[in-house]
Amino acid sequence: MNPDLDLGLERIIRAPRATVWRAWTDPSQFEQWWVPAPSRCKVVRLDPRPGGAFVTRLSDDGAEFVPHMDACFLAVEEAHRIVFTNAIDSTWRPAHPAPVAMTATITMDDHPDGTDYRLVVQHRDPEARAHHSELGFADGWTTVAGQLAAFAEGITSR
Repeated sequence: MNPDLDLGLERIIRAPRATVWRAWTDPSQFEQWWVPAPSRCKVVRLDPRPGGAFVTRLSDDGAEFVPHMDACFLAVEEAHRIVFTNAIDSTWRPAHPAPVAMTATITMDDHPDGTDYRLVVQHRDPEARAHHSELGFADGWTTVAGQLAAFAEGITSR
């Protein structure tokens, strides 16, 4: 991780890695935790393979859904790593995403208590990193990781 260009977080999710992986790759599970509550997510396309589409919509009121993410998966290593970017859209066209272009790498490894979950979001320059940070990267992505943990841990406890 380059501290001048990247933002990240790490947490232990008390659920098996396979459960966390399914939460990331099954559209019906993904839309239950992907955006900070009380907002809601609707998956339009989730094709977790290199070159696959990653398209979601967002609703603040549960009724009207607006575009949220139009991205492309760059790398997918089964039950271990997902890399996606919004700098290329789901049709492989160069994009100018708002609020910031980024490439995110999610890594999942076994941990004695469940899954070691790590996220690194890369930016093109220090200004883009600072802008993403000012927009609330830490709060937003930490909230979403917490929602993922609660979802996965809830499945495990059933």
